[in-house]
Amino acid sequence: MSLNPALGDLPAGHAPMSDEAAATYRKIAWRLLPFLVFLFVLAWIDRVNVGFAKLGMLQDLGFSEAVYGLGAGIFFIGYFIFEVPSNLLLEKIGARRTLARITILWGLTSMAMAYVESAWSFYLLRFLLGVFEAGFFPGVVLYLTYWFPAAQRARINGLFMTSFAIAGVVGGPLAGLIMSRMVGVGSLANWQWLFILEGIPSVLAGLAVLRYLPEKPANAQWLTPAQRQLVSETIAREDRAPEKHSDLRALLRYPKIWLCALVYFCIVSGNATIAFWTPSVIKSLGINDNMSIGLLSAIPFILGTAAMLWNGNHSDKAAERRLHCALAALLAGAGLIGTGLLLGNATLALIALTIAAMGILAAFPVFWSIPGAFLAGTAAAGGIALINCIGNLAGFVAPYMIGWLKTLTGSLASGLYFVAALEILAGVLLLVLFKDIKVKV
Repeated sequence: MSLNPALGDLPAGHAPMSDEAAATYRKIAWRLLPFLVFLFVLAWIDRVNVGFAKLGMLQDLGFSEAVYGLGAGIFFIGYFIFEVPSNLLLEKIGARRTLARITILWGLTSMAMAYVESAWSFYLLRFLLGVFEAGFFPGVVLYLTYWFPAAQRARINGLFMTSFAIAGVVGGPLAGLIMSRMVGVGSLANWQWLFILEGIPSVLAGLAVLRYLPEKPANAQWLTPAQRQLVSETIAREDRAPEKHSDLRALLRYPKIWLCALVYFCIVSGNATIAFWTPSVIKSLGINDNMSIGLLSAIPFILGTAAMLWNGNHSDKAAERRLHCALAALLAGAGLIGTGLLLGNATLALIALTIAAMGILAAFPVFWSIPGAFLAGTAAAGGIALINCIGNLAGFVAPYMIGWLKTLTGSLASGLYFVAALEILAGVLLLVLFKDIKVKV
C-alpha cells in the first residue's frame, strides 16, 4: 500500500500546517494504517470468501440460490445486533483489546465454516461471524478520529478503506488458487480448505494486535512527547467545537443521524452485491475455471481502489463532501444497471461491473467524513456504530433479494436493478438533504 507523500498536509485553501505537524501525521499514518488495512483485508476476505466457496458448496450440500443468499446476508443480522455495544465497549476498554477479541473470534468462526453440513448450520455460523466481527469497522473509524484532525479524514478514511479493494484484488485470485489447487486434498472439499486456510491468518493477526496497537496518541511511545501533545491537543480542541454532539441519547433525536444511516444502507447494498455476487456474475458470463474467475474478479476492485483514493483525496482538497459522495453513488447505480442490461456480453458486462465498483468504493471514504462533521465523544462512538450497523443491514437485504429474485426470474439482472435503485436513492438523498454539511477546520 502506498501512502500519499504529502500525507499530513492540509488541503489547499486551509490554514497551513507546520512542518512538525505534517511530519507527525505522516509518521502516525505509516505506523497505523498499513496494519489496520491488513486487519480489515483479513476480515473482508473471511466475510466474503463464501462467494467463492459457493461455486462448489451449493452443489455439494444441495443448497439453492435462495439458501445461499439468506446465509450470505444473515451475517449482517448478527453484525447489526452487536455493533453499537461493541463500539461503546471500545470507548470504555480501549481499541487494542476490542480489536484483538474481534479478530481472533472471527478467524475461528471462519475456519468452522468448513464443517457446515446443513442450511441451519450455515445460517448459524454466518450469524456468529457477524456477531464476532461487529464493531471492527466502526471501531477503526472511531479509532482514527483519536489520531487525525477533521480536514484530513476523507484521505485517511480512503487509505484505510482501500482494504475493501485490496481484499477484492488479493482475495479473488487467492480464493481461485486455493479452490483450484486443493481439489481432492485429504478428506475435505476445496471450498472447505478455503475457509480453513483463510481463517488461520486472522487468529494470528488478532494476537499481534495486543503487542502492536497503541490505545491513543498519549500511549504511543514511538512519538516524541511534543508530538503526543500536539496530536492530543488538536483532537481535544476539535471535540470541544460547539457544533458537535457528544451526548448519545440526545443524538438519537437528531434527524441527520438517521439520514446518514439510510444513505449508508443504500451505499452498502452495492458493496454487498459486488462482494458476494461478483464471482457468480463472472460465471454467468460463461467463464467456469475457478482461477480465471478469481483473476477476473480482481479487476473491478483494482480500479475501485484507484477511484476510492482519488475521490477521498479530491474531497479533502476541495473541502467538499456531499457532491463527491452523491456522484459516486449515482455512478454506482448506472454501472449496476449497465451490468444487468449487458449480461449477455461478457466484456461489456465486466466493464459495467467495474464502473459500478468504482462508484461504490469511491463513495465510502467521503461518506465517513460526513458524520465527523457533527459527532464527538461518546456520541461519535455510538453514532458511528449506529450508522454502520443500520447501514449494514443492506448486507442482509441485498444478497437475500438478489438470491430470491434470481430464483424467481432465473436471471441476476433483476437483483442488480434493485440494488441500482438503492444507489441512486443514496445520491438523491445526499444532493437534496445534506446541503448544510461542511468540512470543519
